[in-house]
Amino acid sequence: MNLEHKKQRVIVYVDGFNFYYGLRVGRWKKYYWIDIVKLFEQFTRPDQELVAVKYFSARPTDEGKAKRQDSFFQANRENPKFKLFLGKYQKKGIMCFNCKRVIHTYEEKETDVRIATQVVFDACSGNNDIAIVVSADSDMIPAIELAMEARCKVFVYFPPNQHSSNLATIGNNKPVMLSRYEPKFRRAILPDVIPLKYSGFRLSIPDKWKALQGPGATSPRPPRERAAD
Repeated sequence: MNLEHKKQRVIVYVDGFNFYYGLRVGRWKKYYWIDIVKLFEQFTRPDQELVAVKYFSARPTDEGKAKRQDSFFQANRENPKFKLFLGKYQKKGIMCFNCKRVIHTYEEKETDVRIATQVVFDACSGNNDIAIVVSADSDMIPAIELAMEARCKVFVYFPPNQHSSNLATIGNNKPVMLSRYEPKFRRAILPDVIPLKYSGFRLSIPDKWKALQGPGATSPRPPRERAAD
């Protein structure tokens, strides 16, 4: 009997904005340069298989931020389980109540819909047995409810420094607070230099992110831990 087919298939859906803004607070900035697949593999049990991590974001308008984000995407795309879904920013004007001038800013579009669509599509298509939604955005609730109706188990993981009381009541168990698992983040930090498989280019951690890791920081390469948290 092939036990491999008995494993529960897990797909992780990461709200990239929610995840990133959670890491912007305090010591969590040192984990910008992180192997997303390796991070969530640590949460799978021996009877489970992580088949994909679907990461949803959009390209920032700031050139420096865009370059750092591109490096992050390139590094993670080396793992075929990492699937990237990009939305877009839309320019909008906001009236200042004090000076009555229009201030132009950018609003992220499409990410919520893309996440919800993928969660429901995979559940209804039988692509997974377990869905892990990494977000604290309560807009995810209708998609999670539909996925559960399709008999897919759904678990909510809150990024560090992110929480939603409404979302905490949804899913097959209590939400997982990722802030309680910092050792898993440490074990998932990417190497400072990554040789890209197909181009041969050596991709380096952005200098700004390296500085956030502190003096003497190294990129650990411990053996993978299979945890049943």
